[in-house]
Amino acid sequence: MSPWEVVAVFVAGLAAGTINTVVGSGTLITFPTLLAFGVPPVSANVSNNIGLVFGTVTGTWGYRRELEGQRSTLLRLAPMSLIGSIAGALLLLRLPASAFTAIVPVLIGISLVLVLVQPRLSGTLAARRRNGEGGQVGVAAAIGVLLAGAYGGYFGAAQGVLLVGLLGSLLAESLQRVNATKNFLSAVVNSVAAVTFLVVRPQAVNWWVVLLIAVGSVLGGLLGARIGRRLPPAGLRAVIVAVGVIAIVRLVTT
Repeated sequence: MSPWEVVAVFVAGLAAGTINTVVGSGTLITFPTLLAFGVPPVSANVSNNIGLVFGTVTGTWGYRRELEGQRSTLLRLAPMSLIGSIAGALLLLRLPASAFTAIVPVLIGISLVLVLVQPRLSGTLAARRRNGEGGQVGVAAAIGVLLAGAYGGYFGAAQGVLLVGLLGSLLAESLQRVNATKNFLSAVVNSVAAVTFLVVRPQAVNWWVVLLIAVGSVLGGLLGARIGRRLPPAGLRAVIVAVGVIAIVRLVTT
């Protein structure tokens, strides 16, 4: 990597760590960056996932106060994230690279729609909570978290948005506490997928990419937990949508 590429990947990791903690779409920053520098799609996804594990851990730690009292919820949902993540990671490694290249533009497009509709979704969820709607962990929440885990293990962009929408509509918790749960479950998914990648196909890992994204995402996770709520969500969404469109164009035209 050239010095410019090193700086760019580090900054992308920093931005992704911050965005994952606050919004949940950081992969739409790092993945297109890696593609732009010529990293093969599957290797970019695997290396990006492993690097971002460290940022999800620091983001979860930063939201530890909001996790208090949620032990029962986490114990019920974490196994669903674990199983789903393994399934998604194995699909990524077992399907041909051409399948990933064909599927990911669709996943990115869906992720961008979710990012754009998140403000309206958040308003709807807040209104439901004011009306006393929303319940405890049930079959719907468990199945939803399982599917979100599979999505996260396979690709993962906007996995956090999926989880916030799902858990916010099914759990009687504030959005901040839902966001804390989202960070914890995302950390489970990324960690399990990372271990699966390392065991099944270690040759797909670009360790320079992992190192740069890991360092950047750790700092970004801490930043997102401390000051992320003050960042303008509209600005973050604009950046995410821009790089997501670039990623779709690059994947479709290469």
